[in-house]
Amino acid sequence: MPMQFSYTIAIVAVTALVSWLAFSRPAMLQALVLWPPAVTRDHQYHRFIGYGLVHADFMHLLMNMVTLYFFGRVMEGFYADYLGPLGFLAFYTSALVVSALPSYLKHRHDPKYMTLGASGGVSAVLFAFILLRPWETIYLYFIPVPAILFAVAYTGYSVYMNHRGGDRINHNAHLSGAAYGVLFTVLMEPKVIGHFLAELGNIGG
Repeated sequence: MPMQFSYTIAIVAVTALVSWLAFSRPAMLQALVLWPPAVTRDHQYHRFIGYGLVHADFMHLLMNMVTLYFFGRVMEGFYADYLGPLGFLAFYTSALVVSALPSYLKHRHDPKYMTLGASGGVSAVLFAFILLRPWETIYLYFIPVPAILFAVAYTGYSVYMNHRGGDRINHNAHLSGAAYGVLFTVLMEPKVIGHFLAELGNIGG
């Protein structure tokens, strides 16, 4: 029986390859990061997706791709049922764009600002997954945590750090991606809300 093509694995493979190449090629990295003046002035709109293909370092890449690999495969099948085989790819790429928009709009005239990494898109996938399986166990640095508790803590931490700033992490993209993942999924299938609430009441079930 032939192996079914997985867009999740394809995204992980392409992102890992591009990121690995860009680690030693500064010009390639600079051509893909989301640098607002390049979009505002030169209309380089490819950066809204390109920035998700490059990462700051190997650990940044590893954490994003491991998360995407485990949760993306579940969501890929879910979106395929509603949107066809390209549904997950459309969801993920649109999540990259949407999660970057707030940062771009805030810094569109700031030549010193840039952002990179797939975290916004990955957050969208993860939070969409939590809608379906809120009590699924997520391993955070090898510590088992229920998905819904992780979501609450992650959101609170991201809101706090987004206001505080100073750690060079784009928490705004994390929040925007998470919100988009939930909104996209609910608009696509409103019954997800009822399912989520029922699952919340099914703790330990």
